[in-house]
Amino acid sequence: MKKKMSAGYLISRVIIWAVVILLTLSCLLPLINMVAISLSGSDAVAANEVGLLPKDFNVSTYKKLLGDAQFWKSFLISVERVILGTAINMIFTISMAYPLSKSRLRFRAREVYMRIVIFAMLFSGGIIPLFMVVSKLHLVNTIWSLVLPGAVPVFNVILLINFFKGVPESLDEAARIDGASPLEILIKVYLPVSLPALATVVLFALVNHWNDYFSGLLYMSKAEMYPLQTYIQQLTVDLTQITDANQLKQLASMNNRTFNATKIVVSTIPLLIIYPFLQKYFVTGMVIGAVKE
Repeated sequence: MKKKMSAGYLISRVIIWAVVILLTLSCLLPLINMVAISLSGSDAVAANEVGLLPKDFNVSTYKKLLGDAQFWKSFLISVERVILGTAINMIFTISMAYPLSKSRLRFRAREVYMRIVIFAMLFSGGIIPLFMVVSKLHLVNTIWSLVLPGAVPVFNVILLINFFKGVPESLDEAARIDGASPLEILIKVYLPVSLPALATVVLFALVNHWNDYFSGLLYMSKAEMYPLQTYIQQLTVDLTQITDANQLKQLASMNNRTFNATKIVVSTIPLLIIYPFLQKYFVTGMVIGAVKE
C-alpha cells in the first residue's frame, strides 16, 4: 500500500512540475525572443530567422534610443509620475478603504458610499468630459494631469477593503481600549499587518502609472512633456527623413520591428528591477498568528 501511495505521489509531483515548467516557458520564451529580436539585424528579423538567440548581432536600436536626450527627459518625467502618482494613490486608497471596511454599526453611511464606489468602478463619464475637466482646471501639459484623474483606483480600494475586513477585530478593540484614535489604529495596527495587501496595491499603482501612454497622448500637447511610454510609442524608424550618410548607415541595420522590440525591453527593465522587492509580501501575512479568535 505504501509503495502504491509513494508511486502515486511521485507521479502527481511530476505532473505538477511539468505543468509549472510549461507555464513558465510559455511566459518566458516570448520575452527571450523579444530580447533576441531587439539585438538582431533587420534582415534576419524581416526573414523571421530570429529564435531565442540574436542573429547578426547589433545594438543600433539601443544606441539610437538611449542616445536620445528626449528619451532621458521622458524617463525622468515617468519616474516623477510613478513616485507622485503612487503616493497619491496609496493615500486616497488607504484613507477610503479603512472606514469602508467597518460595519454599518460603526459607519452608518457605509452602504451609500459603497454603492458610489461600485458605480464609479462600473461606469465612467468618458474621455471627452474627463479632458474638459482637466482642461478647465488648467492641468494640461503638467504632471498633475497624469496623476490626479486616476487618484482613486476603485479596484485597489475594494481589494484593500476586503483585506482590512480580514484583520481580527480583537486588534482594533484592544487599541481602542488603550485609548488609540482611529488614525492611530490605522497607522499602528492596520498598516503593519497589511503589508502583503499594501505591496500588491503599490505594485498595481506603479505598473499602471509606468505603462500608461494614452494619458500623455491625451493631456500633453508638447512632445517634450511626454512620459516615457508615450514618447517611445511615437518613435519609428523612418529612413526617408535621414540625410546624413553616417546616420543612414547606422539605421539601415534596424527596422520598426527591432525598434519596437527594443522599446518593449527598455520600458520593462525598471519593473523587473522593482518587482523582486515586493514579491515576498505576496506570500507572507504578518497578521497570521497575531490573534487567535
